[in-house]
Amino acid sequence: MKIIVKIAVTGAAFWLASWLLSGIQIGTAQDSLTDRLLTLGVIAVIFGVVNAVLKPIIKTLGCGFYILTLGLFSLVVNAGLFMLVAWIAEQFDLVFGVDHFGWAVLGSLVVTVASWVINLVLPDRVAPNG
Repeated sequence: MKIIVKIAVTGAAFWLASWLLSGIQIGTAQDSLTDRLLTLGVIAVIFGVVNAVLKPIIKTLGCGFYILTLGLFSLVVNAGLFMLVAWIAEQFDLVFGVDHFGWAVLGSLVVTVASWVINLVLPDRVAPNG
């Protein structure tokens, strides 16, 4: 159940980024609501896998850059991963486009902040009925 909530939160964050930023597109105007929701779900799963696999490797290898830039290098890394997710989505014929690197930086910031806020609102666990 927890993984479904994480996918839904990430999907909502991506939707918010595409709604706020004109340089990020998810789906087309002709897509039904179901198609858009499925696209958001698959993008959220791709994003989760990319973050789980690549981000720790990049953080380890780029440790010096993180220290040298006082953590600002993470903006570049997150934007790069955002662009990678867009490329992978394109390989699966999903409509998820990022116009250029600047939009990827802004999009990764929106997704990060939106996910953080949504996770603050959601309870960590549901109390058992008893």
